[in-house]
Amino acid sequence: MTPEEAVAEQERLRPLVRTSTDPGLDVAHVAGLDVSYADDDRLVGAVVVLDAATLETVDSAVVRGRARFPYLPGLFAFRELPPLLEALGRLTVTPDLLVCDGQGLAHPRRFGLACHLGVLVDLPSVGVAKTPMGRFEQPPDERGATADLMQDGEVVGRALRTRVGVKPVFVSVGHRVDLDRACAEVLRLCVTRLPETTRRTDALGRAQLRWASSGCRRA
Repeated sequence: MTPEEAVAEQERLRPLVRTSTDPGLDVAHVAGLDVSYADDDRLVGAVVVLDAATLETVDSAVVRGRARFPYLPGLFAFRELPPLLEALGRLTVTPDLLVCDGQGLAHPRRFGLACHLGVLVDLPSVGVAKTPMGRFEQPPDERGATADLMQDGEVVGRALRTRVGVKPVFVSVGHRVDLDRACAEVLRLCVTRLPETTRRTDALGRAQLRWASSGCRRA
């Protein structure tokens, strides 16, 4: 797929995004998704499923591979979707919510990774980013405080303070969930600054990269 074709695919799928919460949505299991990269084009896609009430890990899957799409602004999803979709397909526990390490509506075409993935697998999804894609005022220094994240005069997400005295994270809607619910679900996943879903998928992916780099091979 060329970059031009990738942009056309985003434009084709974008109208399928739903920004309201599914009636009766009950999040019992929540999945974190992340891709870790080596210095070359090797990567690991990781998915970890947590019990939303206890934050215990109940399932996980990893996929090792190589990046097959260049790193281009606004087209990040096309690098990460193949391993993440494969990893999701290996789960034995179906998550009720996907928490992506990246953007949702906070994207130049309002179709970041969380939107793209949510539409493709038709599951509620949220983007949680470490850096903002838009302008915002600092939220008050208290857990749960928020401030709107703006692009071109439009609210595309929120800066969410998950702990006192730490930088906020940036939450945006992916699919089948509204922004208030997205922030509430992210906040209950946070013991430290980042959601446990993000922390554990990152740790799993990095461990797999180290394992592969050590010369180990699966039996």
